[in-house]
Amino acid sequence: MHKQLMIGAAALAVLLSSAGILFADPDGREVMENVYNRPTGEEMRADLTMTLTNSRGNTRVRELVQFSLDTGEVEKRLMFFLSPADVKDTSFMSWSYDDTRDDDQWIYLPALRRVKRISSDSKNDRFMGSDFTYEDLGERHPAEDRHTILREERISGESCYVVESIPVSDDDAFSKTVSWIAKEKWIGLKKEYYNESGEVYKVLTIDKFEKIEGYWVITEMLMKDLGRDHSTRIEMEN
Repeated sequence: MHKQLMIGAAALAVLLSSAGILFADPDGREVMENVYNRPTGEEMRADLTMTLTNSRGNTRVRELVQFSLDTGEVEKRLMFFLSPADVKDTSFMSWSYDDTRDDDQWIYLPALRRVKRISSDSKNDRFMGSDFTYEDLGERHPAEDRHTILREERISGESCYVVESIPVSDDDAFSKTVSWIAKEKWIGLKKEYYNESGEVYKVLTIDKFEKIEGYWVITEMLMKDLGRDHSTRIEMEN
């Protein structure tokens, strides 16, 4: 009987140990993989308003429509500029792959009546004068960085993992990023971009997100370039 109790205690210890493994906090790489793999639905259409604000407080407003399609292997996104007249009919397409391949991106320039492919050398260029780069508009694969959880913190009422991500390659415009990732929802609520001097030069904040047809969708974001004192707000409707 005593031996049976010992065996039972040992089995329970193994079970509890296994449960501890199953419910252990994720590491930095797992957190960012959860963000990358967060379900977003197979297809979506949305109206976008992009507001650019300069250091003097002057604004430029652009209206767009966006379509996206996720085939399971590649997420295809297409954006059309509707107004104002100087950007009307410009369009941008991005294909983001589930593997570690770089995004494929193209922009159609109506004044030239031609499609231009965005090269890897241009991924850090600003998109249509905004504070978003072409890379920001794509999907960065977790394998492109080394990720470390720095701490846990609450922002905007959400409990978050704060994750530092350092690029594996040397061709990125930033030396590292620090992201605040909402637990369970796996949405990045804030992201700081650091230059080679270790200073924050750009900050992305998510101001609104909501559940639409069962999927968490970001509906308002703000990118601020601290050096230029310039910002770009994107709002999504419909």
